[in-house]
Amino acid sequence: MSSNTAEPRRITMTPGAQRALDAASRLFYERGIHAVGVDLIAAEAGVTKKTLYDRFGSKEQIVVEYLAARDERWRAFLAERLKSAREPAPRILAVFDASRAWMEENSSRGCSMVNAHAEISDPSHPAYAIITGQKKWMLALFTDLARGIDGHRGRGGAAELGRTLMLLHEGALVAHGLGIFKDPVAHAREEAKRLIGTGA
Repeated sequence: MSSNTAEPRRITMTPGAQRALDAASRLFYERGIHAVGVDLIAAEAGVTKKTLYDRFGSKEQIVVEYLAARDERWRAFLAERLKSAREPAPRILAVFDASRAWMEENSSRGCSMVNAHAEISDPSHPAYAIITGQKKWMLALFTDLARGIDGHRGRGGAAELGRTLMLLHEGALVAHGLGIFKDPVAHAREEAKRLIGTGA
């Protein structure tokens, strides 16, 4: 099966399409993508099923818009919180702080990308590239920030530190969704602080 690496098609949002997407986004996140049908989305949004298909063309496209919109919101949310941190170590910790705040505000059931990947494992699905693209972006961000940490300035060292930071971060997101112990993102932040050798 070939991997779908092209940027997925996006649609222009009309007010009706936005209402439908808002309803779908809530339902997909709360109940799971496969468990939510087009009939339910239409009913929740107060539109007809025909209108939904006229706007989006398919349920797959609604899933694309749902995940792409969450990814865009997360990147903007993170960018705002990185503005106040100048040096690499505080910026690394700011990623964990941003994730903790995001989870509290938007993601009580864990990471939407991780949850979606549990249901969408086929690389040919148009949303697959969004899911993996976000995680590749996070790895690139951590690796870039790791280049400024003393003792990890070499290319190989930064790559290794970046992978380790991402594992801490992603593991915390999964643990948050599972709810097995309290505040896993704060715990991951402490481990990241120890790893990069800062008292911040």
